[in-house]
Amino acid sequence: MTDASKTTAERATRDRPWMMRTYSGHSTAAASNELYRTNLSKGQTGLSIAFDLPTQTGYDPDDQMSRGEVGKVGVPVAHLGHMRTLLDQIPPGQMNTSMTINATAAWLLALYVANAEEQGVASNELRGTTQNDIVKEYLSRGTYIFPPAPSRRLIVDMVAWCAEHAPKWNPMNVCSYHLQEAGATPTQEIAYSMATAIDVLDAVRASGQVSDEQFSQVFGSISFFVNAGIRFVEEVCKLRAMTDMWEQIGRERYGVTDAKALRFRYGVQVNSLGLTEAQPENNVQRIVLEMLAVTLSKRARARSVQLPAWNEALGLPTPWDQQWSLRMQQVLAFETDLLEYGDIFDGSTVIEAKTDELRASAQAELDDVLEMGGAFEAVESLKSRLVSSMAQRTRRIESGEQTVVGVNEFRETTDSPLGGEGAILKVDHAVEAELVADVAAWRAARDQPAVDAALAELRAAAEGDHNVMPASIALARAGGTTGEWGNLMREVYGEFRAPTGVAGATGSAAGLGDVVEFVKSMAGGPPKFLVAKPGLDGHSNGAEQIAVAARDSGMEVVYSGIRLTPEQIAASARDEDPDVIGLSILSGSHLNLVPDVLDHLKAMGVDAPVVVGGIIPEDDRPRLREIGIAAIYTPKDYEIAGIMRDVAELAVAHRAD
Repeated sequence: MTDASKTTAERATRDRPWMMRTYSGHSTAAASNELYRTNLSKGQTGLSIAFDLPTQTGYDPDDQMSRGEVGKVGVPVAHLGHMRTLLDQIPPGQMNTSMTINATAAWLLALYVANAEEQGVASNELRGTTQNDIVKEYLSRGTYIFPPAPSRRLIVDMVAWCAEHAPKWNPMNVCSYHLQEAGATPTQEIAYSMATAIDVLDAVRASGQVSDEQFSQVFGSISFFVNAGIRFVEEVCKLRAMTDMWEQIGRERYGVTDAKALRFRYGVQVNSLGLTEAQPENNVQRIVLEMLAVTLSKRARARSVQLPAWNEALGLPTPWDQQWSLRMQQVLAFETDLLEYGDIFDGSTVIEAKTDELRASAQAELDDVLEMGGAFEAVESLKSRLVSSMAQRTRRIESGEQTVVGVNEFRETTDSPLGGEGAILKVDHAVEAELVADVAAWRAARDQPAVDAALAELRAAAEGDHNVMPASIALARAGGTTGEWGNLMREVYGEFRAPTGVAGATGSAAGLGDVVEFVKSMAGGPPKFLVAKPGLDGHSNGAEQIAVAARDSGMEVVYSGIRLTPEQIAASARDEDPDVIGLSILSGSHLNLVPDVLDHLKAMGVDAPVVVGGIIPEDDRPRLREIGIAAIYTPKDYEIAGIMRDVAELAVAHRAD
């Protein structure tokens, strides 16, 4: 064979690459659509939509709860008009779309279906995924709305509806990704995600909405979304263990025999927890190595991959940053010879031994969860375990046992040429006012009697035992809004406050001994520290670790969990009379929410010093200091003992005033 013909033959036998995505969306549907079409033109092969927090938690842009959060961490989609704009010139019958949406998943799928219908595309032609894993929202990410039982009912309805009307759509994406972000060990990551899938599948089977003949298809429609961390060998083995366990669950628990349905199908985003604010250029090699962990093993290879950008620990990435992450995937898929071989780890004694070890430990943990009644019943216990795991990780980094390059070792650096003006994307604060006006105009122009009739139909379905998907789609067609769907469901099902996991967590930060002694010596007794999360940001890992460390330092800690309004925080401070108040915000809404909190504190006569932690760009910090914030902490401030000493010193100064 000539070299040319040999190359052609090799390419013909190469495996197809995984689907390549970038997780994106911001500001408005129009701006996000432009970004999507740009990324697709650069070779991206699937969409991964990031929705803003109001959309994820069932609020319209003009709701008081949405203040400061509109368009910040994703795209706002309040009605069918937004979905039309978001997907303009992106054919729904040809695109594979992943939507990171959980509590409001039924509603966003309804909007997606209604938009496709307008373009003549039937639901049975749609391909994509709704994340729709509410357990990990309770445990890690915080965008839940309803209690466990009705949340599970909504997932079951979606699974059953898709089995009949959208068989190519994955109605549930079980997310172990966010469990690792909350501190989960590989054993916990495997076990808790498998327990969640089992809980939902058991409920689908018990619902009577799916026939025995359809159940194999239903099992095959459940996909996973996993995390790839920096411990390369362990991550390869984790995915091989999950592949084996999922097939075993299908065969033994559900009697599935179809080989295609038994495949462990997962998408991946590599670890964001390990991205560092300090020396962020190091994140590039972290991302590449973590991508290899989920692509090298053919038997356990990801079906889709999306990579964060190198600077996501600083803020929203620019389109150029997202292009860089896409090019990483393309170089691996098209320049290397990876896809020309079978599984390069088969027969490796090291890989097989570690895989067996993880499978055995995960099975033991899974059995324990099932004995507690399953994932939905065991939320409080699982949350405490994850907070403890995260506390242990934090302690390892602070003590130097776990090296993080550029953070606790090799901190010497020179100025990066990648920084400077425009290095991260900032959402214009005017976007919120634009969306408030937009949703008002939408309501004024629609057929209100049709909306009212659709809402009545949805209420009847939710209060009864009819599947909620047809009524949700009817409401989407009629012009209903995200907030109207969410508020009706709140009225029917109520709202839920997930456990914080702080009280039951074990394992404190390193070096707290000196802080404990200082706290014991304080005149007037231990300080009271109020930790609070204003707005809709549900990423509570940092706040939980601060609360645990403060508790272990001997302080009295008040922490009520996520999603509090500025007024609620101020009222709590008025009633609790803390010595120091700590606010945690990671959604980019700090310049909106922090001043609101301070205004309410002043109005209620609270003068305790306030500290703020979160992802706060350097050029936003002077403004926070100007309005009176006593200290600002970001992810690079990993020495929790030092933060605890600062809090105690602030308490001493406050008492002396």
